[in-house]
Amino acid sequence: MTNTVKRAIIMAAGKGTRMRPITNTIPKPLVKVNGKRMIDTVIGALHEQGIHEIYVVVGYLKEKFAELKADYPEINIVENPYFDVANNISSLYVVRDHLEEVIILDGDQLIYNSEVLHPEFTRSGYACIPVENGTDEWLMQVDDNGVVTSCSRTGGQKGWQLFSISRWTKEDGQQLKRHLEIEFEEKKNHDIYWDDVAMFCYPEEYEMGIYPMQEGDIVEIDSLEELVAVDDSYKSVLEEANHE
Repeated sequence: MTNTVKRAIIMAAGKGTRMRPITNTIPKPLVKVNGKRMIDTVIGALHEQGIHEIYVVVGYLKEKFAELKADYPEINIVENPYFDVANNISSLYVVRDHLEEVIILDGDQLIYNSEVLHPEFTRSGYACIPVENGTDEWLMQVDDNGVVTSCSRTGGQKGWQLFSISRWTKEDGQQLKRHLEIEFEEKKNHDIYWDDVAMFCYPEEYEMGIYPMQEGDIVEIDSLEELVAVDDSYKSVLEEANHE
């Protein structure tokens, strides 16, 4: 059965501590890379794929996102009041009413190929790239039908490396909402990633697939070094940080 993404949730509440001092004054998704804010590449790619119902979850330096709302009046800004005391499970919890037929993605990545956000999909699952020679990133294994059978948080030698772009069917979105409420409200399980919920807390309740992409379709920037690698105008910031 083919499903179609109707809406998007962009996670943008984090502190981006590994990119200090830049993120001392700017939320990481609003950091410019080669003159363009990271989140602009995300919103632009969503629009290219015909996805216009967009929820941006903010927390750290939330007032800075006023300029984003001015540039994109149609987006919905949702505040996460727990960002400072809980992991990102709290960000998905505050938008749990919008999880049906959704694509969930981070706001602090560069999307160079909007096709990775195409709205048609068969089963819930993550964007990924094949790994043959080892990684320490989250790594999934799949069966012959492309269904995820396991996931390792610490990586491994071979498999499919998970990226922070995922699609969810209507049924799985309803289930994910219920599981988020159980973990966050009832169990007070505030220190986990939201991805842990389906992948590790209730893996038997979801039949997850994979959505392969090419290396370079998106770029995740997690440190000053990685930022300088794609935009050398930040070189002096890195040098100063290294001298402190």
